[in-house]
Amino acid sequence: MRSAVVVGAQGVIGRYIVEKLAALPDWQVTGLSRRKGIDGPRVKHISVDMLDPADAKAKLAGLADVTHIFFTAFQPGSGPAADFAKNITANLGLLVNSVSTLDKASSKLERVVLVTGTKYYGSHLGAFKTPAREDDPRHAGANYYFDQIDWLTAFQKSKRWSWTELRPQTLCGFAPGTAMSIVSVIAVYAAIRKELSLPLAFPGKAWSSLYQVTESAHLADAAYWAATEPRCANQAYNITNGDYFRWRHVWPKMAAVFDMPVAEPQPHALVEFMADKAPLWDAMVKKHGLKPYSFKDVVAWPFGDYVFNCDWDVMTSVTKSRQHGFHAVADSEEMFGRLLARFRAEKIVP
Repeated sequence: MRSAVVVGAQGVIGRYIVEKLAALPDWQVTGLSRRKGIDGPRVKHISVDMLDPADAKAKLAGLADVTHIFFTAFQPGSGPAADFAKNITANLGLLVNSVSTLDKASSKLERVVLVTGTKYYGSHLGAFKTPAREDDPRHAGANYYFDQIDWLTAFQKSKRWSWTELRPQTLCGFAPGTAMSIVSVIAVYAAIRKELSLPLAFPGKAWSSLYQVTESAHLADAAYWAATEPRCANQAYNITNGDYFRWRHVWPKMAAVFDMPVAEPQPHALVEFMADKAPLWDAMVKKHGLKPYSFKDVVAWPFGDYVFNCDWDVMTSVTKSRQHGFHAVADSEEMFGRLLARFRAEKIVP
């Protein structure tokens, strides 16, 4: 029996890893997050503040059988999402407190899977070399990914366990109450424009750029592979759906999910457009009988502004992961339709 700890278990990545492992017969899972999750037959959740070393030590010291750590926690910064990478202190602290505490608690630890992202290459800063490969140089300037990787590789030296780093791009999952999913952004944006009798106009400048995404369930499959494949020891991998698309090709199909007409792109800041929409959202929740998620919890508009304004190609190579045994792919166009339809079917949006 393997024993996993998923740090950030309520997020758009962590909850999918918990579900993946819990469905397997030989795994037990402990989920860590500030919010308490729902326990299951082989799943328990611990509410803990991983930025508080004392709280982490008190609540994790008894996890003596941990074999795998999946680190998916993330602390956003303030301001534009492209600047989130500069939020070093909090994001490094989350990793240090969780891994160092669990390393001390368990003598059975085998691997730590660290989820970072393609901001490693400067995908958030402007045009970069594409398709980016894992051995490409880091971009200039601050990025908490670098601090996390450097700390983990240094801490792991002479340890009994190994690490694997996964670099996804723009997570897409059904994670109501978790703002950092572009699917949530699209779903709520479409719902509000429809309520205002407006067509679904693309709000950014990335209309014709090549882009890629990573479905959360696909990343969970990759995380399981990374945790159990010997060739993944002390290696980094790009993990995406394996395809590329242009928003102008998929946007009309998204509009069709909401039975909306499509308009020409209308670049505008979602942060500004949505600044006064909380009362409208509350009215929509009552009018349409939606699940009572608050406006601030259901979506992160700075994240939407960032994604929809990457008017440069965002492409990374997944050749290395395929060479090392991970061959799964996901159809991004099908994924968007399926996840957006689920937001409607489960009454997150009308």
